[in-house]
Amino acid sequence: MEEHALSFWISMGVMSAIVGGAMRKMLATHMSAAPTIAALLGVTVLVERLCSLGFPTMLALASLSAFCCLIPGKTPSAPPLPTEGRAVFITGCDSGFGKTAAQRLDAMGFEVFASVLDLSGEGARELQRVCSSRLTLIQMDITQSQEIEQALNRTKAKLGLRGLWGLVNNAGVCVNFGDAELSLMSNYRGCMEVNFFGTLNVTKAFLPLVRQSKGRIVTISSPSGEQPFPCLAAYGASKAALNLFINTLRHELEPWGVKVSTILPSAYKTGQSSNFEYWEHQYKHLLQNLPPGLLEEYGEEYMLETKELFQAYAKTAKEDLTPVINTIADALVSPQPKVRYYAGPGVGLMYFIYNYFPMSVSDCFLQKLFVKKKVLPRALCKQNSNSNNSNSNNNNTDKSYVMKSKKLASGS
Repeated sequence: MEEHALSFWISMGVMSAIVGGAMRKMLATHMSAAPTIAALLGVTVLVERLCSLGFPTMLALASLSAFCCLIPGKTPSAPPLPTEGRAVFITGCDSGFGKTAAQRLDAMGFEVFASVLDLSGEGARELQRVCSSRLTLIQMDITQSQEIEQALNRTKAKLGLRGLWGLVNNAGVCVNFGDAELSLMSNYRGCMEVNFFGTLNVTKAFLPLVRQSKGRIVTISSPSGEQPFPCLAAYGASKAALNLFINTLRHELEPWGVKVSTILPSAYKTGQSSNFEYWEHQYKHLLQNLPPGLLEEYGEEYMLETKELFQAYAKTAKEDLTPVINTIADALVSPQPKVRYYAGPGVGLMYFIYNYFPMSVSDCFLQKLFVKKKVLPRALCKQNSNSNNSNSNNNNTDKSYVMKSKKLASGS
């Protein structure tokens, strides 16, 4: 009896150590450890089963030890590649990830070409002030083919016979909020024009220079391009198209020696995300352009709540962009860059749940993580009200029928 108890507590201790270590590893990594975690959890179950079937605890532990020996340990990371003499082109450097990345890569010794929408804007002026003479500012709207061509020609002129080591596709926009049915077609087209077609056009234009140097393509995407975030259909659809294009490109460029990475950041305060005036303008524009019938079915109070939820979510976004900038730098200087980088708190856990848990659990987690709507569309409120009234009338009818039946039965 004592031997059985001892075996039980030893096995429980081993399982606790394995599960605790696996969870700690999952939270500390960017999902690259997910297969190992799954294997460790599987072995935990195996050890527990072996012990419950009467196998000696030491035999179970020996099996576990043999398995752990087969798992390759973490190999020492190779030194980063040199940056001297290498050039990187970054889109969308007026603010946010692009501006901060331009500063970091310039400080690392790269020759940086930073595209901005406004050469006289605050972001461009700050880059000129804090960066070295290696930095070149280029005015470029990625939705304008002529401006892309001009930017390419200017980059070629400065590079001479050299190729381009890195292209960082950062420029993007989120021009809407709200349900898929409520999103205007202009919002869908606007997101696709910038996030997909604009990035596609830039990538195709600069790709020969990247192939020439067997360099890198790094693209800032979004988890909403792979997971159904409520109220982000237009933005998510554009990022989904971008993800598929970049992944296809990754396979096609492998023979050329070009490495392609995608970065999936969590919520950060970039661009217009924390500009409440911008969201107010979007809200008023939506109300003015919705069909009257649709506006009546959903109701202004429903859309007002959505706007307020977006603003509240924007307040919780992280201001420190370091996790994303670190992944951009790693994708450019690592001898073996990752195909996917999960940048920021909670993103790795979210993808782990999305990939390994039932869909119902993933959906519940996503809804609690993002916007938590409480207001129902006006038409649904009316339907529920009518249903309740109908049920109440039916109950009254049933009660009246019962009373009549009792009277008839009593002979009165």
